[in-house]
Amino acid sequence: MLHTRTTPSERRRALRARLAESRILPMPGAINPYSARLIQEAGFEAAYLSGAVLAADLGLPDIGLTTSTEIAARAAQTTRVTDLPVLVDADTGFGEPMNAARTLQLMEDAGLAGLHLEDQVNPKRCGHLDGKNVVPVRDMVRRLRAAVDARRDPDFLLMARTDARAVEGLDAAIERAKAYVDAGADAVFPEALASEAEFDAFRKAVDVPLLANMTEFGKGPQLGAGALEDLGYDIVLHPVTLFRYAMGAVEDGLRRIAAEGTQAGLLEGMQTRSRLYEVLDYESYGSFDAAVFDFTLPPSPPGGSS
Repeated sequence: MLHTRTTPSERRRALRARLAESRILPMPGAINPYSARLIQEAGFEAAYLSGAVLAADLGLPDIGLTTSTEIAARAAQTTRVTDLPVLVDADTGFGEPMNAARTLQLMEDAGLAGLHLEDQVNPKRCGHLDGKNVVPVRDMVRRLRAAVDARRDPDFLLMARTDARAVEGLDAAIERAKAYVDAGADAVFPEALASEAEFDAFRKAVDVPLLANMTEFGKGPQLGAGALEDLGYDIVLHPVTLFRYAMGAVEDGLRRIAAEGTQAGLLEGMQTRSRLYEVLDYESYGSFDAAVFDFTLPPSPPGGSS
């Protein structure tokens, strides 16, 4: 009730321990804190906060308009309600190396288990759009070194994302990933790889945990968790899936209410009131409130105070 039962340190250690296993870790992207609770109840072992989703939730495109404090605030709301380790998209670190250092500490304070920083120029673009540009390798290394030096909890996962595949080609992306690992990155997120063969080549070249982004409508192939596990990947990410699915349902519901003048036809697909209350644990809140409301001090012993 009210908050998670685990500490940020416990969740960070849990994520690192899970990445040390040979099983791939599916990581759905939460839409909001409530959906993070549902991700946990569905049996997943980690959750993700997508920069694209957080921007879209504010009615903004994913072009670097959100700020580090906005991201940290939503992250803190999310980590409060789930026992799962949560990884967050920290874009480019929201500025120069000093900004990346501050961003890392903000995300530590928000209770997250880790973040990823990318090598795009600032402001960035969605990783599956054309027209991306990446900074020189030395600039990204400085960005990562600032984050490493600012990190207070050594278990907080620092992941480097490279968008270089679409700009400079696969070989350059691999060489960048190696430089980022040398700079202190604990894991690597190669964005927008174009084929299964490229996923395989990246795995063979880079010896740290790797994340595969299985976003819909992107530039790369849709590979299942089993195929990615066979390729040696450690995380399979579904960053925007729940947002797209939910917003598709919202649009359909609005069309039907407008056409039919009632929501009656939507009830079968809704989460029920009883299920909502179950997820929110209304019963525990009621019990807690009753215990406080009905509490009385015991009577003082005769002839004195205690």
